[in-house]
Amino acid sequence: MEEEPQPLNYVHETVLKKRKISEDWAIKRRELLAEKKRSKKERNKHPIKRPEEFVKEYRDKELDFVRMKQRVKLRKLPNEAVKAVKSKLLFVIRIHGSKDMHPQTRKILNKLRLVQILNGVFLKANEANLRMLLRVEPFVTYGYPNLKSVKELIYKKGHGKVDKERTPLTDNNVIEQALGQYGILCIEDIVHEIATVGSHFREVTRFLWPFKLKCPERGLRMNKKLYKQGGDSGNREDQINELIDKLN
Repeated sequence: MEEEPQPLNYVHETVLKKRKISEDWAIKRRELLAEKKRSKKERNKHPIKRPEEFVKEYRDKELDFVRMKQRVKLRKLPNEAVKAVKSKLLFVIRIHGSKDMHPQTRKILNKLRLVQILNGVFLKANEANLRMLLRVEPFVTYGYPNLKSVKELIYKKGHGKVDKERTPLTDNNVIEQALGQYGILCIEDIVHEIATVGSHFREVTRFLWPFKLKCPERGLRMNKKLYKQGGDSGNREDQINELIDKLN
């Protein structure tokens, strides 16, 4: 025999209305929250600046330009100063952002290929490069890397520029195709050319993509004060190797 269907539990009409109102309110609330989230994201993309913020930003940039000219004027680089440099090789790290940076400073940093914070590049310690570093000194720190630091940077963080793309140095064929005409066939040749500042140093550094270093656990204070005066910027000489260890 077929079982008789069980009668449905009676639900009062007011309860059903209340459920419907609650469901509608929940849907509206989700939509309101989503809209609030979208509008907040849009505001963050284009933050509204007050007039005094524009004035402060302009003054900070002009102050950066004035200080740049003062550094160049007060700390000239005669031939004796260049000869006094302890190493032919420099490793330069950008440590500061562009909030209060004059366009001239940004132009020099771009020329040095230090586009982002914690980008690092190898440079030859000649008068032209030292003069540029003097101009952007509050935004960078640099020093004399040893062979161990050069090896670790290139082996761990090294990437090459192939067809304008960042390519890891995992295949010596990539190196041979890019630098084979200069007798540089493998990653060991790149290390040797950089460490000795060889005759094809410029070609090798142009092939190498700027190193992307990691932020240390305790972080950098990003202090524009000179390293020798207790800050973070400027010439660290041999102490740059300790910083490379932390950032590598």
